[in-house]
Amino acid sequence: MGERLLLVSTNYAPEQAGIGPYATQIAEHLAAARGAEVHVLAGMPHYPAWRLDPAYRGALRVTEERGGVRVHRRRHTVPPRQTALRRAVYEASILAGGLLAPPRTGRPDAVLAQVPSLAGGLLAARVARRHGVPYVPVVQDLMGAAAAQSGIAGGGRAAGAAAAAERRMLRGATLVGVIHDTFRPRLAALGVPEDRVRLVPNWSHVPGPSAPRARTRRRLGWPEDRTVLLHSGNMGLKQGLDVLIDTARHDPGLHVVLMGEGSQRARLARLASGVPNAELLPPAAADDFPDVLAAADVLVVTQRAAVLDMSVPSKLTSYFRAARPVLAAVAEGGGTAAEVRASGAGRVVPPEDPAALAAAARAFAADPAAADAAGARGAAYAEAHLSRAAGLRRVTALLDEALALGGRRATARPGQPAGEGERPA
Repeated sequence: MGERLLLVSTNYAPEQAGIGPYATQIAEHLAAARGAEVHVLAGMPHYPAWRLDPAYRGALRVTEERGGVRVHRRRHTVPPRQTALRRAVYEASILAGGLLAPPRTGRPDAVLAQVPSLAGGLLAARVARRHGVPYVPVVQDLMGAAAAQSGIAGGGRAAGAAAAAERRMLRGATLVGVIHDTFRPRLAALGVPEDRVRLVPNWSHVPGPSAPRARTRRRLGWPEDRTVLLHSGNMGLKQGLDVLIDTARHDPGLHVVLMGEGSQRARLARLASGVPNAELLPPAAADDFPDVLAAADVLVVTQRAAVLDMSVPSKLTSYFRAARPVLAAVAEGGGTAAEVRASGAGRVVPPEDPAALAAAARAFAADPAAADAAGARGAAYAEAHLSRAAGLRRVTALLDEALALGGRRATARPGQPAGEGERPA
């Protein structure tokens, strides 16, 4: 029998934002490139809108085939508004689903996990421990830090519990992947030995733009006489997107666009209702997304001032591919600032400072050649360092090293077919 792998990721296709696309591409790559039998334990699609996909409404368990991968989905709560308590219930429901109805996959050769889902990481560690096989989490976000830094109601009290769960799920890992080197000190504080940590950066999972910028701007109704600032992605608490509405108020000559979904979208829409140069858009379709990004004058990533090392937004890889300058209104010491500087794609300005954000946008507008050059550097950086092929090679190397460390154990495969007793999609 061939290699059998299990990936645990709460987020998975058809989700098109955040971690879902990375989990999907990893699983499908391992199935295609290695000829492996790949199973994924996932949640029901709900991100970034934090609304259950209507196609899965009423389902408790679903098994479906996607891209050569067998996906086992378990029902869980989907909180439309984020508080520490609601997040805890969400994680608990994911954990309960995986414990009460584990996917029938047979014994895997290794178990991978996409973290930040604490429940997903704990489930993956449990399966690996039960079968005595390598366990390899890839840390996309640090939930203990997130709870403390994001501003979520009750987050300070939840931070200790989240960090304790992270410590439990990471310390026993064969190897731990991180998407940025700024995560290393935090992992060391959680007790993860440095010699077990490997860098596996995210990659650009969208193509470059194809349509002329002017045509896309006309279609979107964006004014030619204003500098368009675009934020695309999740509208959550940690992004601190109020600063963009305040930036629009501060400088009526800018046209500020927030495109996406998330727990804060309704509140942001209320804030923007009296600001004529602030616009909210739904997420662009996958085939239109690269052209919409490229039609903006400046692409913006924002984070609350308290956010330091808990995450590096996945939107950056897409921004770089769009070949437009990037403004990062983020803390100086975090991974986002480091990545923008490494790419040469833009500038870092103080977080939660609308005047600084507006001034930096105006500087790009006043020097189109410098703006184009910054965008070109971002695209070149993505091509050289953030290609899908390079990213997937790193993931494969991480898995191969973990298998070598953990050793392969030849066992007879159980006769029970995978997914028996689950409802096919």
